[in-house]
Amino acid sequence: MITTLKKTRRHFLSSVLAGCAWLAVGNAWAQEDPVRIGFAISKTGPFAAAAQEQIAVYELWKDEIKARGGLNVAGAKRPVEFVEYDNQSKLDQSTRLYEKLITDDKVDLLLAPWGTPFQIALAPVVEKYKFPVVGNTAASVAVRQVQPGYIWFPTSAIPDKMAGELVKMMQQNNVKSAAILSNVLPFTKELKNFLEPELKKAGIEVKYSTEYPPSIKDMTSIVTQIRDAQPDAVLALSYPSDSILYEKQAHEIGIKAPFQFIAVGPSTHAYRQAVGAAANGTVTMGHWSPKREEWPNAKKFNDAFVERYKHEPDYLNASLTYLSLEILEQAVAKAGLDKEKLREVISTETFSTINGNIKFDGVQNTITPVAFLQIQDGSLELVWPDSLATSSWKPKTQ
Repeated sequence: MITTLKKTRRHFLSSVLAGCAWLAVGNAWAQEDPVRIGFAISKTGPFAAAAQEQIAVYELWKDEIKARGGLNVAGAKRPVEFVEYDNQSKLDQSTRLYEKLITDDKVDLLLAPWGTPFQIALAPVVEKYKFPVVGNTAASVAVRQVQPGYIWFPTSAIPDKMAGELVKMMQQNNVKSAAILSNVLPFTKELKNFLEPELKKAGIEVKYSTEYPPSIKDMTSIVTQIRDAQPDAVLALSYPSDSILYEKQAHEIGIKAPFQFIAVGPSTHAYRQAVGAAANGTVTMGHWSPKREEWPNAKKFNDAFVERYKHEPDYLNASLTYLSLEILEQAVAKAGLDKEKLREVISTETFSTINGNIKFDGVQNTITPVAFLQIQDGSLELVWPDSLATSSWKPKTQ
């Protein structure tokens, strides 16, 4: 009986000591200063809807960091705290807020705002304060005019390169003629300006070409003229709302072009939900897929996003946002929070991401090829180039 009591006492003391040890570890982690990470993004204003998925990915990553015990800062785990503002979809407001984050809030790290104009406008700010930031949802030839050193752009969907690859894909699929309709906003206008000479060089006849304002509510006249021209391909250089408008009206009026490219929108779950079966066969921009077995973390990201938000992530902007966080996280693990060390690591290292390896030359990613997605049976598949393809291109029949 005495022996049993001694054993019970020893077991109790061991349990108490073990519990105290875990409590000490927990308290030590809790007492670590949080890594303060700042960003200003469009929570209101005309770009708020487009920015929502980027914000969603930021929040998902933050919770993943917490679940892993903190952010690895040169070997030490530290909690993460967001310092975030609404830039109200205004460029001048965005730049002022980033200066505030750096000078007044004294954040340790920065995340990018949504969109090309906002990230290009951020470049002089981070250059002025020597504060590195990994961009994400930005695509324009104008990124090459950005002073290299403190901001980087990981997408390969840059209009001049994308135009050339899109025309190559069209040639491979026997496209002889095309119709173009383009929103006059900067990105789509830029893409049109590069596409037209590439089509001419390839001998693809442009049977119809027009531009329209962002406020367009009815494309009946445009779509009817495209139908009557009977091109092999339609290139709709559009944004999400007018992309949906085109797809629905093209289906209703009966455009039969086997090759149909829609620039911005089809990579999102909301687009496919809004358009339904009419979206099948549509080609769009994007260079990521959770179906690439060579990118094992791609599926993990996709599954985590679906579990949390109950729908698939945007195959373009959501994936770009997450991989930018992966790059930052790997750089901080190696360099800590020293800004110059971070700049050196991001500028020179190769990073493993959900989109494969990424390395920067100046401000641009040099590894990821220009690629295109196609909606097939309601799902997105990489169909170009062959080196990334998860499926082959199929003519649009709906």
